[in-house]
Amino acid sequence: MPTRTIFDAARPFDTVLVPGGLGVFDVLDDSAVTNWVSEQARNCRRLCAICNGGFALGAAGLIKSRTVSTHWMDVARMRSMFPDTNIDPDRIYIKDGSLYTTAGVTAGIDLSLLLIEEDYGKAMALAVAKYLIVYLRRMGGQSQFSPLLEVQASSDSPVASIQEYILQHLQANHSVSAVAERFHMSARNLSRVFRKSTGTTLLSFVNDARIDAARRYLETTDMAIKEIAARCGFESAEHLRRRFADRLDMGPQDYRRRFRSAESVSTVNFLTMHS
Repeated sequence: MPTRTIFDAARPFDTVLVPGGLGVFDVLDDSAVTNWVSEQARNCRRLCAICNGGFALGAAGLIKSRTVSTHWMDVARMRSMFPDTNIDPDRIYIKDGSLYTTAGVTAGIDLSLLLIEEDYGKAMALAVAKYLIVYLRRMGGQSQFSPLLEVQASSDSPVASIQEYILQHLQANHSVSAVAERFHMSARNLSRVFRKSTGTTLLSFVNDARIDAARRYLETTDMAIKEIAARCGFESAEHLRRRFADRLDMGPQDYRRRFRSAESVSTVNFLTMHS
């Protein structure tokens, strides 16, 4: 239960956590709330917002020219309301100096573990994670969701069949000309139809599909990088490393160390999900 309200005198807080929820939009015009948040921001060591709690920070003028995360459903609204803010829609949490923001409610757990690790060390954060029966925190750079979710064509579109074929045959040659020939289309028409249906290019979709599949292998298996590269359609292990560095700012081995599940699932189970 709360021990005081924002109207009660209190010493400066070390860490201020602003929660999210639908109610946050009801207080954005409440000067008592925004003034209190602004005052606390001047005195606290860390200012954090969970999920769309970042809107309260925005209303208090605290995210201008800052980089933040929020729930993917609220990204467009936040961009509209706070155009001077850099919003990264593909991060589960972001630390920008003393400002911390998260993508959603469960990402608040990851942020909490980060704060514990900063104050008390990794051993303590691990002990808390075990007590809560969660994996030790996901890194902030981990995606909120697969990038492929945003570009899935509708089921009645001819592009849906092309996407399904690519996802089931990642090792194949998926150049525009090769795919166009397979689906009896001209390369120009394929490029036009694909972009119209998905908002992205065929090449971008193929690259994201291969990266996404490699991520899942790294998270759930002990498979060697060379074999993962071959299964996902990369020319070599080095090609996979370069793509990972370009897309995720880390190599596949580093990704595996950070995001590996507590228990691996078998390769057979993984392949079954994609067959």
